[in-house]
Amino acid sequence: MSVLTLQVVLTIAAALVGTGLFGALSQQSIVMVMMGLELVVNGVLLAAGSAWYFVTPQLPGPQVLVLVATVVMAVEMAMGFAVALAIYRARQVDTVDAAEELGG
Repeated sequence: MSVLTLQVVLTIAAALVGTGLFGALSQQSIVMVMMGLELVVNGVLLAAGSAWYFVTPQLPGPQVLVLVATVVMAVEMAMGFAVALAIYRARQVDTVDAAEELGG
């Protein structure tokens, strides 16, 4: 029988951050970069929430803060996808390099 410890959860969070960082830095598609950044933020939120839970399990405040941050992150990603869709519809641009040259 396995026990879920802080080290196990932090290892999973580090794997999420590493995978997301690799995905964000190695992709050219705007959507794939945003998905990588979402994985990074999810890893950070998992690490913060689990650290607070294992340090002070009797206080629900930090977990509520992580829940609010997760909702804010979801809204931010939805807005980012909406902007990416608007850029694609206006200019038929779907890569980071081409979107970088949209200034002016």
